[in-house]
Amino acid sequence: MQVHVRDNNVDQALRALKKKLQREGVFREMKLRRHFEKPCERRKREGAEAVRRYRKLLRKRMEREGY
Repeated sequence: MQVHVRDNNVDQALRALKKKLQREGVFREMKLRRHFEKPCERRKREGAEAVRRYRKLLRKRMEREGY
């Protein structure tokens, strides 16, 4: 990942880097890997995330269709 520093403005470049990392999900991944997660807990969490994504998709679809 690369961020260009313009006019020696490191703060702005750092902000852009953080935004890119956030978008890629790096911070979330680091948080999950801080502690060991049992395989059964991982499956449960991933299943819950899948359900959440599906419900969000349905909500957006219903909103678009005007229900």
